[in-house]
Amino acid sequence: MNRYVTVKQESVYESVISRSRFISLCFPARDEDEALARLAGARANHPDASHVCYAYRVGERGETARFSDAGEPSGTAGMPILEALRTQGVTNALVAVARYFGGTLLGTGGLARAYGGGAVEALRRAGRIERIPAALFALHMDYARFGALEAFLRKAARIDGIDYADHVFVRAAVALEDAEAFEAGVVEQSFGRVRPERCGQGQLEREF
Repeated sequence: MNRYVTVKQESVYESVISRSRFISLCFPARDEDEALARLAGARANHPDASHVCYAYRVGERGETARFSDAGEPSGTAGMPILEALRTQGVTNALVAVARYFGGTLLGTGGLARAYGGGAVEALRRAGRIERIPAALFALHMDYARFGALEAFLRKAARIDGIDYADHVFVRAAVALEDAEAFEAGVVEQSFGRVRPERCGQGQLEREF
């Protein structure tokens, strides 16, 4: 599992250029199947569009990438959309742009700017998050020790839950690269009385 950047949410951006209407749609997509399902939905929602051009990247490193000009001149639509995804370092996402032709030809440069610009704006509106591999921890301690450790835990980790019973049980997540330092910090702060137990892996999210 590696760090990667993806979009935070779906978004829509609409523009009119020389009487052609461009509707740019951005979607998160966990894998290629979801990207294709999102694309099918975009096409179904715009059955009268002259073109529905798209690009997507999936995989932690964007290792799977596809694009289509959907009948526009070669290189004027799908590739500019894909380049917007690459430039912003975004993967696990699809951008589709529906064009309703307005009767005026834009030329190859105009088309590339329209599709690429729409993709950039849709990505901006969707927002970006970084998904970070995390180590999951369980910590057991008495109430006095929790009182001494709570501030450190909340600063150093994401607290996923706290159960209060005879003792305090804390579930926490820490970036995998910081896990050893977190373990050492807990031991030091508790004078060796609390030792975090690793109980799996997950993810953290960081907004840009």
